[in-house]
Amino acid sequence: MKKFLLPILFLLLHLGCKSQVEIIDKPIIFDESRKELTLDYLEDHYGLQQDTPTIDPKMIVLHWTAIPTFEGSFDAFKDVKLPSWRPDLENASALNVSSHFLVDQDGTIYRLMPETIMARHVIGLNHAAIGVENVGGNEGKPLTEAQLKSNIALVEYLVHTYNIEYLIGHYEYTNFENHPLWLEKDDGYRTKKTDPGQDFMRKVRQATAKLNFKENP
Repeated sequence: MKKFLLPILFLLLHLGCKSQVEIIDKPIIFDESRKELTLDYLEDHYGLQQDTPTIDPKMIVLHWTAIPTFEGSFDAFKDVKLPSWRPDLENASALNVSSHFLVDQDGTIYRLMPETIMARHVIGLNHAAIGVENVGGNEGKPLTEAQLKSNIALVEYLVHTYNIEYLIGHYEYTNFENHPLWLEKDDGYRTKKTDPGQDFMRKVRQATAKLNFKENP
């Protein structure tokens, strides 16, 4: 596992200082099979024929895993194909769900895959969205203050690295139907989401208001 300390220049024209976020690289399996499944997903769901499964990030989507441990959460994303306990998604693709980042309950940020490679984490928008998963979030394991601070720092880093226009919670993804970023071809492919919770999103938005995200549809 490789550890990097990445300097982040916040939009600190307002704050006049520099800050840093620590990210630990812990990659999931991304072999030739996952690459091909990702390319198939891009074509089947978005009509995008590509030689590489790259994305142009325009959005950050915050999630929770609803799994109480880091190990369990990581294992849910690690393998190439969907596990047997996700029959609700299998008809759309055998590609496993994943995310670019996973934030543990103590606030440690892990990068699971490069931000410019497609991860399957949000219907209709994967081709333009960076996913940030947070360990826990179910009733027995609520998201923590440390996770909140790490999400804020990570959002600021990503905004100053990519041309990010939107910040949303997973539960808000269907607001983008009929938006130019929405490319989902299957009108019957939707799931109901509540993550990462409205209170968590409100706090992240308050802390990042200076970044001037576009208003969600």
